[in-house]
Formats: sequence, structure tokens, C-alpha cells
Amino acid sequence: MKTKLLFCTFLALPAALVAGDAGSDFLAKGKLSLNARLRYEGVEQTGLLDAAALTLRTRVGFTTGDYAGFKASVEGENILAADGDRYNQSGLNPVAARRAVVGDPDSSEINQAWLSYTTGKTAATIGRQRLVLDNQRFIGDVGWRQNQQTFDGFVVQDKTLDHATLTYAYLDRINRVLGERHPQGHWNSKSHVLNAARAGLPGGGTLVVYGYWLDFANSSANSCATWGASYTGARKLSDTAKLAFRAELAGQTDHGSSKLDYQARYWLAEAGVTGKPGSASLGHEVLGSDNNIGFKTPLATLHAFNGWSDLFLATPAAGLVNTYVKGTANLPEGFAFTAFYHWFEADANRTKFGQEFDAMLTRKFGQYVTAAVKYADFRGDSPAFPHVRKVWVQLEYVY
Repeated sequence: MKTKLLFCTFLALPAALVAGDAGSDFLAKGKLSLNARLRYEGVEQTGLLDAAALTLRTRVGFTTGDYAGFKASVEGENILAADGDRYNQSGLNPVAARRAVVGDPDSSEINQAWLSYTTGKTAATIGRQRLVLDNQRFIGDVGWRQNQQTFDGFVVQDKTLDHATLTYAYLDRINRVLGERHPQGHWNSKSHVLNAARAGLPGGGTLVVYGYWLDFANSSANSCATWGASYTGARKLSDTAKLAFRAELAGQTDHGSSKLDYQARYWLAEAGVTGKPGSASLGHEVLGSDNNIGFKTPLATLHAFNGWSDLFLATPAAGLVNTYVKGTANLPEGFAFTAFYHWFEADANRTKFGQEFDAMLTRKFGQYVTAAVKYADFRGDSPAFPHVRKVWVQLEYVY
């Protein structure tokens, strides 16, 4: 009922505006958006048949112009597979049950549909929308997957204070990357999100303080309360180089409909040198464990953390320690290169899980097209984790 109310609200006000004198400007000053992403993903995983997913993701949207502070947007999304049975669509196609999973099932849906109102430096948005906070470690849109994660709810963001951004969100439904056909394709939610960021601090730093109270009726094990803070900044080393750093600390407990009983902590320390040729950094991230339950990040853009092989989308019961080195390079002819090396182990008992090498090469072609080749190779040190090798070849058009 709540979701239906959101969309009734979305449809009613633009219709009223269009009927008035401002209707022509409301639409004429709008903007059409188009995103098309063609991707091949190949997966080799011990114990399973190889997967080969050739998919085309298309999004078409329209965002109106501004009228008296009001603005509206709608966006449709379609994912088409050349041969949907060459890979396991997260269990949706039983004929491919023995193949490795690629989390891009065939689907069509309304990706976004929202209405916003802005006054001064405060904006409120209701409806289905993207929500990305900080580095997406806790709240993100899972942009790497073909189907984007979006949220039905209400978001208000205020930038009245100098260098500060305050965000509150009530999330009524989580539209997950698995799609509408999947039993866990959406989560019914009664979640509250608070995030306060202050930039311009010493060391060119940004301090973020947050609290996320997540409650999912149909995924109670992922209901949790998390609060914490991060500090990110950079210090000048020379005319051509900077020392960049990030430190973060958070705590978490069970919350809402959760039947679990635990208290876990999270911390991260990362530092490196950046410059025009590229960057090099070292990081250490700990997702703790308590009562045999690992620290949870259910709404994160998970692919960006803990290895591109996606073996740790859910934190192991014993927790996860991720020590990593990262390098980037700006190459001739507009190419950009990124590489990681990870060492994974349990937080509770220091059991070694495995090591992973990740690499990606990208290049833009003109204003709208980007090409990418990406590789991930995980080698398990524990029988609990398989060897996994993945390769992606991708071409994306964004207008």
C-alpha cells in the first residue's frame, strides 16, 4: 500500500502542473536520458560448469524542468540476455542450476519514478530513486550490476550550513539487483537513514557521522542498526603528489525484526600517494564477528569492496579481514588502469580464506562511450572457498 501511495503522489502532481500554464515549460525544459550497456561476463568456478553471460542493459528516462521548486522523473530499465541459460540467473532458470551465477537476470521494470521539491538549499524527494552515500560502503546503488539497486521512500537533503550535507531517508522498499521475479528481489522495509557530512576540515578532510537503522520484514536476518564515523582527506607532499587517507570506525547490533543477538564492529585504515601519473595505496579493513555472526552491509555497493570475484557479498560468520594494495595508472591514449591484490582471512580465528588479484583497463571514446576490460582471480586457501576466475568485456553508452 505504501509503494502504491508513492506512485499515486508521483503521478498526480505533475499532471496538475501540466494542466496549468506552466505545463509547457515543465515538459519542454525536461531532459531525456539514455543508457545502454553491452557486457560479456565469463565465469570459471570449481565445482560448477562455466558461465557465459552476454547481456544488454537499456535505461530510458525523462526528467522534467523545474516549476516552483517541483521536478519529476521516470526511468524504465530492461535487461536482455542473448542466451539466458548459459549462466545461472541467481536460481531463476533451473536448467542452468549447475552453472556459475551471474547476477544479471532477464528483467524489465520501472527503475526510478520520483517527485522532488527544492526550497533554498533543501531538497525532498519521494518515490523510487537512487541513493548513494559516501563511498557506498553502507548505502549504494550497486552500479556494477546491470540491474541497479533503487529505493522506494522519502529522502530529504539539506546543504544550508557551509560545507555540510545532512541527509535523512525513510526506506519503504528495497528494489534489489536480483529483479522482480526473484523471491528476494525486493525487501519490505521500515528503515531510517541518517548521514551528516562536513567538508573543508584540516588536511582537506571530510568528516562523516552516520546512523543506519535497517529493518526488513522479509529478510529479518539482514535487519541491523549501524552507527559510525569516517574521516577522509589528503595532504600535499609536493607540487605533484599528495598523501590521501581514509579512516573509519563503526559498530553494529541486531535491530527490528532480527532474531539474532550480536554486537560487531567495523574499522578501516587506508593511505596512499596520488598524483597525475596515478596512485598507490595500502588498506586494511575488518568486518568483525560476534556470536558467530558477521558484520552486515546489506545495502552496500558490495562489488566495489572485498574483491571483484564477489565471494564475500555476505560477511562470513567468523568475520572478514581484508588487507589490500591498490594501484592506478593514467596511460597514454586515454587508457586508465586499476589493479588490486587482496589477502582475506577470518576475523574471529585468523583462518586464511584466500587471495585475489583484480585488474581493469578502461578508455573513453568521445563524450558518450566508455569501453572496459576487467579481470578477477580468487585462489582459495580454505576448502570452504572455491577458485574463481571472472572476465568482463563491456561497452557503455551514456547520454
